[in-house]
Amino acid sequence: MILEEPNNSFRVVRVLLGVAAVVIIIAGINLAQSIVVLFLVSVFLASLGIPPLLWLKGKHVPSILAVFIVMASMILVLLLIGAQIGSSFSNFLAELPSLQSRIREQVSELSALISSKDFVVNEKSFMEYINPVSIMKLTASLLSGLSSVLSDLVLILLTVTFILLEVSSFPVKLRKILGDPKQKFPRFTKFTDDLKRYMVIKTLISLATGILIALWLYILGVDYPILWGFLAFLLNYIPNIGSLIAAIPALVLTFIQLGIGSTLMVAAGYIAVNFVVGNVIEPRLMGRRLGLSTLVVFLSLIFWGALLGLVGAILSIPLTMTLKFAFESSESTKCIAVLLGSEKNEKLTVPFIRNKKV
Repeated sequence: MILEEPNNSFRVVRVLLGVAAVVIIIAGINLAQSIVVLFLVSVFLASLGIPPLLWLKGKHVPSILAVFIVMASMILVLLLIGAQIGSSFSNFLAELPSLQSRIREQVSELSALISSKDFVVNEKSFMEYINPVSIMKLTASLLSGLSSVLSDLVLILLTVTFILLEVSSFPVKLRKILGDPKQKFPRFTKFTDDLKRYMVIKTLISLATGILIALWLYILGVDYPILWGFLAFLLNYIPNIGSLIAAIPALVLTFIQLGIGSTLMVAAGYIAVNFVVGNVIEPRLMGRRLGLSTLVVFLSLIFWGALLGLVGAILSIPLTMTLKFAFESSESTKCIAVLLGSEKNEKLTVPFIRNKKV
């Protein structure tokens, strides 16, 4: 009993020190938000460039040449996509005042229609509760915030280049530090492989979602289909909630532009694309083990969004998945990975639970 009391006190001190360290780290990240966001975007782009880089190296292409090919391809894609999205976004901003006035007219007509059915409607209160103008303003500010992040594109691309140059040499440096040239890192390798696989597959799925949405809106004649497809691509990184948020501005625009019939068609297209991609294709490609619980998805969106702004909200699930992979790679923290995972996940063996005698 005498020995147990100091041990318990020591554990409490360790927990308190751990909590204090986490609070200090979070505060530091918040203070250095702009630098952290730039680094996260760079790491995200680098994670997409690593698979083609390793493939080129497997074909005996020199490292520097392989990095040059990957970066040139990445810059070309970013320029092509950026030109199309930038043009659509500038046109959207130019027409935003006229869109807002048309929305107000539509709301006035709707309130008059409801009043004609013997319902008492106060138009001012109606506009407060149903305010599509604020939705369009919020969409514009969302995209403007993203463009401000991409204003440091040159610095981001330079950071990506240096990350890719260091990819192959990092294990060698780590072995030198440990003093064992044949040392292997199975847990670290598994962690990085899972993370790369998740990022690449999720990006391809999000890209497919954005393209399908843009094509559907183009067929229906909705304005700025590329812009709404890009928004669907970005917000598809946020499961469940992201698809709903991405659909709202497109539905509002379709309603004021084409009427209720086309709006229902657009809604049906969003539902069909997100159902097929999210419930059929994505689980098949990723597997159940990569899922997160709905509560964790919601809380991670709030946490990373509050900590890092727009980029944090978009990358909230990849960041949380990174933590989950890190917890899964260690036997002592697998229990945390289980708590983060969804109910449908494959069962993980948690050592202290398995070995406990009931």
